[in-house]
Amino acid sequence: MINFDNSATTFPKPQSVKNAVALAVERFGGNPGRSGHEISKAAAEQVFNVREKAARLFHAEVENVAFTANCTYALNMAIKGILQYGGHTVISSLEHNSASRPVYNLYKNRGVKYSIAKVEPDDEQTVRNFEELINADTKCIICTAASNVTGQITPYRELARLAQKKGIAFICDCAQASGVLDITLDDGMDFICTSGHKGLYGPTGTGLLITNGKFPLSTIIEGGTGTTSAELTQSDTMPERLESGTVNTVGIMGLGKGIDFVNTKTQARIFAHETALCEQMLNALRKHRNITVYRDDNAHYAPIVAFNIGEYSSEEVTEYLNRRGFALRGGLQCSALAHHSLGTLLTGVVRFSPSAFNDRRQVAMLIHEIEKIAAGNVI
Repeated sequence: MINFDNSATTFPKPQSVKNAVALAVERFGGNPGRSGHEISKAAAEQVFNVREKAARLFHAEVENVAFTANCTYALNMAIKGILQYGGHTVISSLEHNSASRPVYNLYKNRGVKYSIAKVEPDDEQTVRNFEELINADTKCIICTAASNVTGQITPYRELARLAQKKGIAFICDCAQASGVLDITLDDGMDFICTSGHKGLYGPTGTGLLITNGKFPLSTIIEGGTGTTSAELTQSDTMPERLESGTVNTVGIMGLGKGIDFVNTKTQARIFAHETALCEQMLNALRKHRNITVYRDDNAHYAPIVAFNIGEYSSEEVTEYLNRRGFALRGGLQCSALAHHSLGTLLTGVVRFSPSAFNDRRQVAMLIHEIEKIAAGNVI
């Protein structure tokens, strides 16, 4: 199988990531931060080293980097940490269910109000759409940096400035941007939520919640932290406040090598490589009248291409491609709001998302199969 579903999880992983996972199981099996013995201290040192790497990558203070199970956990912790006692938020029309569902849950059960700002091809209009919906009760805005469906890049820097001007928090979903776009806290967001297993090339079960420390979060998970154990209240100290229970040492060590891989390749080179593969795909798709490509010439995109072929459902297309040895994602990509905006809520789309390990020959092979579908010869 050739994987073009890297927006879900990058695969294959760098050899260094595989080696780090094996080493963690073999040598660093202690519970980090829970004991004073050498096994525990050795594991804690490895975890701290990766925390430092993530802090450098995102220009954060090391104590403000919290490990999570994935981006979904990070978003839930940030969103509910800001809004669980009420208020209003503005979310974008491109949000993944990882953001829209916790907001809706808070609306149904906690009285939180929310508004949806339409993301336009014109960045200035998008920012105006957000600003018009902010009111006296607004506590935060929530926006993805890049859509997981089409790859459209949002004006996250401008939205960060808007949030600063209004004195509210900005929670940014960077799952599709980390490792591809040079996103850091210097861009102005207050919370960066991201996965470790996508553009950072780490193992599954890894994620990051990174904050600039301006907006304290109330906790949605409490438990053992290895500190202040005599108290029943959750620790106020970061990152322990957000890391109840044993952290994923194995995954974290793998993530550290994934970050090293990205730093060595550089995000700029990875972006250029993957974008070139997307352009190769786009040039082929646009030659066929019965192929719809979901891109606007006035918008900017991360390396993702969404399309549909004629009257075929996206699942029919991806199932045929699966049989031919290609992994692409059909359906709704867990993003109802984005598909509502695209008008594809009933049909879904086929999503093509390459990684640093794909090449032009593989894309050419995929295009050959897509053109057979477009010609009506195979399904």
